[in-house]
Amino acid sequence: MFEPRGIIAAMSTPFYEDESINEQELRNQVNRFIKAGLHGIFTLGTNGENYAMSFDEKVRVMKVVIDEAAGRIPVYAGTGCVTTKETIELTKIAKELGADCASIITPYFAENSQKGLIKHYTAIANAVDMPILIYNMPARTGVNVEPATAHELAKIPNIVGIKDSSGNFDQMQLYLEPLRNGKLDVNFAVLSGNDSLILWNLMGGGAGGITGISNVLPETMVSIYKLWEQGDFKAALRVQDSIRPLRNCMKLANPNTVVKVAAGRVGQKLGPVRAPFDTISEQLDKAIDNALAEVKAMNGDLR
Repeated sequence: MFEPRGIIAAMSTPFYEDESINEQELRNQVNRFIKAGLHGIFTLGTNGENYAMSFDEKVRVMKVVIDEAAGRIPVYAGTGCVTTKETIELTKIAKELGADCASIITPYFAENSQKGLIKHYTAIANAVDMPILIYNMPARTGVNVEPATAHELAKIPNIVGIKDSSGNFDQMQLYLEPLRNGKLDVNFAVLSGNDSLILWNLMGGGAGGITGISNVLPETMVSIYKLWEQGDFKAALRVQDSIRPLRNCMKLANPNTVVKVAAGRVGQKLGPVRAPFDTISEQLDKAIDNALAEVKAMNGDLR
């Protein structure tokens, strides 16, 4: 069974100024991530602006990314929709196109329960025979995947893990505890969806992280995993700490905007975020410049 691990890019979707999809730049970014040594690409996540795309656009983006990756790197496709029926439909297409794993965010907007989440993910897992990664982002969806719910879903063979973007370190540990102590004997990966907690996820027995900052500094993010793997905790912690200034900029605007503006500063042509989430201020510009200067002071070249 597929095992999510390592540093996975939460890939931004490049747009032209008119907000149409820039397919060539999408392909360029796939190759950039492969060259940087990333362990996977997650397309159509929050950073990929899946919430601002039509169904057909999502299919188009998946096709391009999977085609360009050409089996060189695992592709995680964000197929989560508001309803179970539409999620199954998009997940089936992801499988047909050759995605390695479907990352499925919890249904959003309408109120849901833990029982409803179990029913939702179970139905998808039964309908589509491919690896599924639960995507927990309660600040955006209004529902949190409780540890007991995650552990129940982990018993389903093709539900292979969870991306936790809650930013709640204690909850991430609660996901991990029964896996560490053998009380839950399943293959279930816990990945940090918060860039600031990647090293701590690894230290606690987690599998790594899915990171938006990799759109800006892919090699830097990969080095956290490499240094941890080598047992050099001190160096890994230095790199982990070095991205904090950039993470601190996220509160100044839509995080997707922060990522695209910062990526532009290092020469990437990701274009704008789709309106109305594209507001940029002079304060944000200055903060990103200062943050990247701090990262460079700690790590050297920005890459």
